[in-house]
Amino acid sequence: MKLWFVEPRANVFVSGIKDSVAKTVVEYLYKHCPPEAGVVIFRSLPGPPGYEVHTIGPTRKSLIEICGLQLVIETLKQP
Repeated sequence: MKLWFVEPRANVFVSGIKDSVAKTVVEYLYKHCPPEAGVVIFRSLPGPPGYEVHTIGPTRKSLIEICGLQLVIETLKQP
């Protein structure tokens, strides 16, 4: 994974490779990663919104889709 994707945080991968290769890698991951992996993959798209989010198993961050836009829910920590 680390050869083809940037890993800004543990088990969060962002593609920086050609779209067809990224799609193949994502399909491979769905077949071979166990659900307990908790992987989040951001894949770039040529059209709006410019990305799509894939998850495998439960993740630490929740995802929501609003009007076709996939977003990661962040909780603000109060001081």
